[in-house]
Amino acid sequence: MTDHRKLLRAIFDAAVAVAHPDNILDAYLPRAPKGRVICLAAGKSAAAMAAVVERHYLDAAGLDSARLTGVATTRHGHGLPTRHIEVIEAGHPVPDEASMRGADISLKLASTATADDLLLVLLSGGGSANWIAPVDGVSFAQKQQLNRALLRSGAPIGDVNTVRRHLSRIKGGRLARAGRCAEIVTLAISDVPRDEPAAIASGPTVPDPTTLADAHALVAKYGLTLEDAVIHALNDPANESCKPGDAAFARTRFEIVARPRTSLDAAIRLARDAGYEVLDLGADLEGEARDVAADHARLALQARADGRKLAILSGGELTVTVRGNGRGGPNQEYALSLVSQLRDTPGISALAADTDGADGGAGDASDPAGAVIDAHTLAAMRAQKLDPAAYLANNDATAFFAATGDLLLTGPTLTNVNDIRVILVDAV
Repeated sequence: MTDHRKLLRAIFDAAVAVAHPDNILDAYLPRAPKGRVICLAAGKSAAAMAAVVERHYLDAAGLDSARLTGVATTRHGHGLPTRHIEVIEAGHPVPDEASMRGADISLKLASTATADDLLLVLLSGGGSANWIAPVDGVSFAQKQQLNRALLRSGAPIGDVNTVRRHLSRIKGGRLARAGRCAEIVTLAISDVPRDEPAAIASGPTVPDPTTLADAHALVAKYGLTLEDAVIHALNDPANESCKPGDAAFARTRFEIVARPRTSLDAAIRLARDAGYEVLDLGADLEGEARDVAADHARLALQARADGRKLAILSGGELTVTVRGNGRGGPNQEYALSLVSQLRDTPGISALAADTDGADGGAGDASDPAGAVIDAHTLAAMRAQKLDPAAYLANNDATAFFAATGDLLLTGPTLTNVNDIRVILVDAV
């Protein structure tokens, strides 16, 4: 494999930069209302988005600070200093007590909104875990347990959120219902395939097209074992989410300010500028990480055999069905599967990483964003007699790439537009 680490990292950084709140959010913020601006933010970009809001309204627009309030609930390690909007760091991917506090404060602030106020809701990936407000009868511990089971099942994020929406007092349009007296403007950084509003942070301010019956079907599909209280909640018609036509949506507007497609396009431009022909596999890929990697490896091997200088790029969000006891995330597992497929082929290098800076992991800000593979990876693997197939069987990609020195460590990027995967094939 040819070492193109600087180029691979530059491609990843370009994808992140076009989705960072500092570069995009200001242009979408509405004019100040007669009353207050109540800013409620959730997700990995929440604090960064809140900081932009403060600069826009307090500094640029000259809004009296008494008319700006709010709370931004973000992942641990993703906080930033703010002046008037409280920042709460909470659990992700598994919610914690701070997730409940952030959701409770947000619901209470929304309920105080009047017709003269602007309820400004800022959403980004991670919002579903950062805002947790279990329905009556379901405990926090039971909701945590369900989240863990869903994450380990290999279910795509859309299916995970369908179940979450029907066990929540804030998701599935319920935040809009709480703040229905005000004008509600939602600005979102999309981290979901096809940019579906109801899937971003589980759609707290938009109608939910899914039903309790859909949630039941998914529980059966993934073989989840639920406690009696959760089963009862999913059988209670009172827990149906808000549907189109609900009065909660009479004064709402929803806009996406950054999306995976735009970030993938930025990555593609850089690859083309470097002289590569581009194979664009799309921004909405889903599937089991190791299987998708095997498909992409075949494309790379064919391009190598044909003597093409090709960049294979894709976005989306892959999944891992956890069967082992190791550590890692979808991007690391994808990269490890590539190593298994490409181990005997020179002239191919790759990067797979989550644009939020954390790929799987335990929710720490120091978790790797993904991994890079090139000639160095193969040399280290052989020198240490590492068997990538054995690490793959144990879902232990983090340990493999820690041993080879190929983990991509970026820290929190403060945005999230899903994954960026790049394979560079050099001409023979």
